[in-house]
Amino acid sequence: MLVHVGLLPLSSSCLPSLPRLPRLSSTKHRTFAMAVVSEDPVREWILSEGNATQITRISPVGGGCINRASHYDTDAGSFFVKTNRSIGPSMFEGEALGLGAMFETGTIRVPKPFKFGPLPTGGSYIIMEFIEFGSRRSNQSVLGRKLAEMHKAGKSEKGFGFEVNNTVGSTPQINTWSSDWIQFYGEHRLGYQLQLALDQYGDSTIYEKGQRLVKSMGPFFDNVVIEPCLLHGDLWSGNISSDKNGEPVILDPACYYGHSEAEFGMSWCAGFGGSFYSSYFEVMPKQPGFEKRKDLYMLYHYLNHYNLFGSGYRSSAMSIIDDYLRMLKA
Repeated sequence: MLVHVGLLPLSSSCLPSLPRLPRLSSTKHRTFAMAVVSEDPVREWILSEGNATQITRISPVGGGCINRASHYDTDAGSFFVKTNRSIGPSMFEGEALGLGAMFETGTIRVPKPFKFGPLPTGGSYIIMEFIEFGSRRSNQSVLGRKLAEMHKAGKSEKGFGFEVNNTVGSTPQINTWSSDWIQFYGEHRLGYQLQLALDQYGDSTIYEKGQRLVKSMGPFFDNVVIEPCLLHGDLWSGNISSDKNGEPVILDPACYYGHSEAEFGMSWCAGFGGSFYSSYFEVMPKQPGFEKRKDLYMLYHYLNHYNLFGSGYRSSAMSIIDDYLRMLKA
């Protein structure tokens, strides 16, 4: 969702040479760790496991309203740090696990996560690789190909879901494992958002019609092979950039393993062009019924925007639901 703070472009003068990245701490999930609380856990990690002997500058990075972001310059390179004074480490755990999972595919570039944990006065932090952004947007064709390669490489034997629940924007995203994609998407994506709309706004109309769609949407998946693919989960233009070499970078994920087509749910504000889709489908061939399912995946994000930002997004969500109900005669 759109308000996660990301890695924003900084001038090259802000980035000293980076001789080596620090080794990662280990946990049962991935090769980074949640920290034990100390007086300044960010500084402590950078000056120990981060291989730095001094922090030369700390610069604020703007661009979001959920977290505070900072760029740490050190004699061992640069780090990007996000902190939140009111939310515990579970939010950054989800981000760290997602970044780590995408990083491990060795496909598209993402900032490498190093550490997350609680702050001593409340809240939490995450430390990750600092990536210097280039001045131009990533090549659409390369972005499409690399995203497809990530989907192809990132598989799960556990089914659809993720290791932890995480957030899409600031909305909780439930990732309980399931072997049934239609059930997972209906319950943990559309159903969850519909219940939020009912609880938050008393919107029984969108809830009842949405639930009718959830119960009737099975035919849109006939003759489709659906494998659990690693998804970024919140891929819009604000979470897509390029490094100084022009290679695409994606960040601020809401990762889970799901149907590859669900990745395009934010395409209404991602700016994907023809070359993006052509390159993507060369690696991950388009399946029957793709066009009919596109709006079904956009519906999740329209509902999330409705729940986060109010009635301005209700009509788009309602229109999609009504169109599908007419199509299904449900």
